[in-house]
Amino acid sequence: MTKADIVNEIAKSTGVEKVQVQKIVESFMDSIKDSLTSNNNVYLRGFGSFIVKKRAQKVARNISKNTTITIPEHNIPAFKPSKTFVAKVKESK
Repeated sequence: MTKADIVNEIAKSTGVEKVQVQKIVESFMDSIKDSLTSNNNVYLRGFGSFIVKKRAQKVARNISKNTTITIPEHNIPAFKPSKTFVAKVKESK
């Protein structure tokens, strides 16, 4: 499912125009991005959590040059689904 599909589904189920729904979806995603960028987690009860995970510094290998490189410590975004979300997906076989 793409973002356009999501916009179409919401517009169909709510009766709101697609242009307005697209602005709302874009605004929602921007809010999550901004929150994660400033190291704040986003918790959506019944759906899941968008969290910032910290990756520790590590030593890796550049195979083509046969050299070691250091990958610095960095943050990455992650999503952790809620228990009810996971249960619903499991039973939908």
